[in-house]
Amino acid sequence: MPINVKNLSEMFGKDVFTTKGTYCGKVGDVKVNLKKFRVRSLVIEAARGSYLAEIVGGKKGVIIPYQMVQSIDDIVIVKHITPPAIKEPEEIEN
Repeated sequence: MPINVKNLSEMFGKDVFTTKGTYCGKVGDVKVNLKKFRVRSLVIEAARGSYLAEIVGGKKGVIIPYQMVQSIDDIVIVKHITPPAIKEPEEIEN
């Protein structure tokens, strides 16, 4: 998937949404493979109170592989992220 942005620097600060329309945060950094001239991943800074902030907890953001990016234009659209299911410990009967 080629990038439609003329300059890579234009990606910084773009709003990031999931394919379900949920706001995640902003693009904070871009990881590039310089040998192949390809974008490897986006670093998304989780906005306070956003869907992504709830998933990552106290962390500041998350690294999204470029394969999860659906579209880049005025905003960035990534595949919807589902948190892993947390299993509750079974109650022990006394």
